[in-house]
Amino acid sequence: METSGASGSRYTTPPPRQPQNLDLTPEQVKRIELNRLKAKARQRDREAQTSSASTTNANGKRPMGVVPATSTSPTAPKAPPKLKRDSRLGKYFEYDLSKMVNSKGGFLVEDGKEVDEDIRAKEKERERQRAMQNLEPPIYLDPKLNPRCKDCNSMDVDQTYKKVFGCLVCNKCKNEKPEKYSLLTKTECKQDYLLTDPELRDQELMPHLLKANPHKSTFANMMLFLRYQVEEFAWKKWGSPEALDAEWQKRVDEKKKKKNKKFEEDLKALRRRTRETVWQKRKNQEHAHIFGVVEKGADGVGKQVDCPPRHEKISSALEVEQLDVNLFRSKTLYLPVHARGVFGGQVISQALVSANNCVDPAFSLHSLHCYFLLSASAAVPILYNVDRVRDGRSYVTRAVRAVQRGRTIFIMLCSFQRPEPRQLAFQLLMPPNVPPPDACESIELTYERLFKETTDRHVKEFCLTSLEERRRSPIEVKLAGVRDSEDGLPVYLYWHKAKNTPVRYDPAFQKCILSYISDSQFISAARRTLVHTNQESKGPIKVVMQTSLDHNISFYSDDFDCGDWLLYVIVSEAAASGRGAVHGRMYTPSGTLIAVCNQEGVVRVDDRTEAETSSAKPKL
Repeated sequence: METSGASGSRYTTPPPRQPQNLDLTPEQVKRIELNRLKAKARQRDREAQTSSASTTNANGKRPMGVVPATSTSPTAPKAPPKLKRDSRLGKYFEYDLSKMVNSKGGFLVEDGKEVDEDIRAKEKERERQRAMQNLEPPIYLDPKLNPRCKDCNSMDVDQTYKKVFGCLVCNKCKNEKPEKYSLLTKTECKQDYLLTDPELRDQELMPHLLKANPHKSTFANMMLFLRYQVEEFAWKKWGSPEALDAEWQKRVDEKKKKKNKKFEEDLKALRRRTRETVWQKRKNQEHAHIFGVVEKGADGVGKQVDCPPRHEKISSALEVEQLDVNLFRSKTLYLPVHARGVFGGQVISQALVSANNCVDPAFSLHSLHCYFLLSASAAVPILYNVDRVRDGRSYVTRAVRAVQRGRTIFIMLCSFQRPEPRQLAFQLLMPPNVPPPDACESIELTYERLFKETTDRHVKEFCLTSLEERRRSPIEVKLAGVRDSEDGLPVYLYWHKAKNTPVRYDPAFQKCILSYISDSQFISAARRTLVHTNQESKGPIKVVMQTSLDHNISFYSDDFDCGDWLLYVIVSEAAASGRGAVHGRMYTPSGTLIAVCNQEGVVRVDDRTEAETSSAKPKL
């Protein structure tokens, strides 16, 4: 063997030489040559396996090859980077799903009771029975054994009619004879054949087919009946088709008679209300000249007050004008003396009149809750917008929004109830030993006596303006006394009634008048109580602001007349942070509690010191 000059480690095969002194047969020569070629091939395979990228071949070239994945060479292929977990997802755990076992849904189940063979057997039996019911009946080779249509003797029998109604009829006859084989709903059977619900629900008596309701999936399934079976049962029940027609006509006449009777009753009630309303409107439009007291002028000549304005009459003070279905406008507005805005009781009552016009008369007002948002001006009419919030069978709710100059000044939510006179009742008794109205002094006489007794010019002016206001007010007030409650707080008792009420109004309008009265002498009780409880410890107290924030009334009777005297029991229960709360109850002279009122208002006193008062500069 010789070594090559190009590669010192590679062996080469010398060229074949002619055999010398060897007597070889041609077969042996051929075998030697094949072995030599095989040896060279194996040698090349070994060299290819052991060669590296840094070893050159006989021609001085690096062999071409694929770098294995396990190689540490910088040029070796790198595995794709692992997907990094998003830190916003928080911590999580990786589970090997191949090692998970059945947890039985978190329930503790004994291993011996995981599978109930009896239950599985019953379920399989039910599945088999359902499958048997859904199977089409077999068709026999013998024509005599197959069911046939009773009309045309056809073998094409409707299997649903056969299974549900027991009727052998083919599809052709079913479509050609709807007067016999059509399906009727339960409503049609009740209305046309006068059958009852128990009769129609009896499967043996009246076979029926249940079908999904096409109107809505949540509705009950329809019950369909075969027409000729329904007619046979109806003829048997009523005797004959003529008897059924006579019974149907009898029921129609009775229903029509009841409807006409109800219509006549409603018409009579409407005529009565219309007649009373028209008469009342005519009476209100009549001019009734009312003179006031005689006042002497500087020249000693007595003068009488002319005809009072519209707000001095309670029916005119509550009147509103309807502009649209739910839109109303005030006609008169009353601005009390020394007040920041329109009298709150008038706004409440006018809003309530507007709400009553949008409610069925069968419902009666039982409560109202309102808020005074801004002071109302008497120079601009108030618009009342009624929102029909809810219409129920027992209760009706209305919301009224009062707007003036584009701003909401007042909001009220009132609820109406269908009366339930048979329900039980109780009430807080009227205070005992209350003097009757005839024995009490009116507020006008109190102001007149104070005007005569005082010498203070400011007090005299206040008494004159208050006296004039009380004389022109549509409400007459008498003080029945002031008592101390068990808690030491004063309880004020007033008799109220509406002036100039020639007739007794309906209960709905009476409640509107009562709402007007409920704001009279109400929040002022908080002012008087605040002064009464603090003047001994803090000296004279001056109230600089008094106005209403909210007001609510609950009615518990419809049998009262505001043209008669009503006792108003008022107590102020708390005052703090410039606010005061008052509670009131209204009784009839007989002692029936008809309404409970609550109100909260701003009651501010002058809390400045003498130094701050003296150093205060005028704004102008």
